[in-house]
Amino acid sequence: MLLVQFKQADGQRRIGVLEDECRKIRVVEGYNSTYGLAQAAIAADSTLKALAAAGLGDTVLDYDTVAQARQLLPPLEHGDSAHCYVTGTGLTHLGSADGRDAMHKKISDVDTLTDSMKMFRMGLEGGKPAAGEAGVQPEWFYKGDGSIVRAAEQPLTMPHFALDGGEEPEIAALYVIGPDGDPYRLGFAIGNEFSDHVTERQNYLYLAHSKLRVCAVGPALLVGDLPAHVAGMSRIRDSQGQVRWEKPFVSGEENMSHTVANLEYHHFKYPLFRRPGDVHIHFFGTATLSCSDGIQVAHGETFEIDVAAFGPPLRNRLAVETLAAPRIHQL
Repeated sequence: MLLVQFKQADGQRRIGVLEDECRKIRVVEGYNSTYGLAQAAIAADSTLKALAAAGLGDTVLDYDTVAQARQLLPPLEHGDSAHCYVTGTGLTHLGSADGRDAMHKKISDVDTLTDSMKMFRMGLEGGKPAAGEAGVQPEWFYKGDGSIVRAAEQPLTMPHFALDGGEEPEIAALYVIGPDGDPYRLGFAIGNEFSDHVTERQNYLYLAHSKLRVCAVGPALLVGDLPAHVAGMSRIRDSQGQVRWEKPFVSGEENMSHTVANLEYHHFKYPLFRRPGDVHIHFFGTATLSCSDGIQVAHGETFEIDVAAFGPPLRNRLAVETLAAPRIHQL
């Protein structure tokens, strides 16, 4: 099941299920948000899929019409953006077969490894523990709160101080924390974990700065489990809509050095992240970046992340902020 959130022309929020090869949205009656549907499922000890299926009504909309009107919303939001954490893990993906062979050769000499390569090696050796056990900790970063999340077809704005605005095609998992403090995973979505790779490459300790950017999630929530193998295409389209760079990418546990369960354990082991009612959007990382091929995305160009299993592509245009830094006042 692929679930979407959107606004009607009058501003009312609705949710629906994609049908007819993702060309149509059938509205789910009785709920105006994925968050509300999730809370109802928790309270009823049911599932998101069961409640959504039971609420399917007669109203059917054209997906492209909704998307072109920029009425799509991220697949999960909290009414108060401060109660949504956006986080992620890096150094989790194995990459292509050629890249994988090169990486194994590179990490064989332990004495010459950088800290990043040491972290990657740790994941290879201990990121997939037996069920019920905790493996090695992954790299982890904070990206922002719900105010940074953009929907499909909305621009991704590069700050005025940024040195780069580059895509990161990833899978994100979406969670709601139940009244008992337990995390409830709703499903997964395509994500563009938009970052500043030039800043990060100056020094790996700048990673935290490079991640404090907007990101895009959606357009659809894949309800249920993540496929073991996820294959998609990441593209950059110029201002005329022509593809000027594209490259396949893979995700899913078959292509990762960590299990999803291990990444979840090391995020939700902190009580701070188990506050009832909160929303979490957690990115799982990638091994495919246009900047690695020398591409610098320009203002007005479009990121496109296309994964058939997740429905319609995630498209976002790059914009550049023109505002100056805030003034600091002394009281």
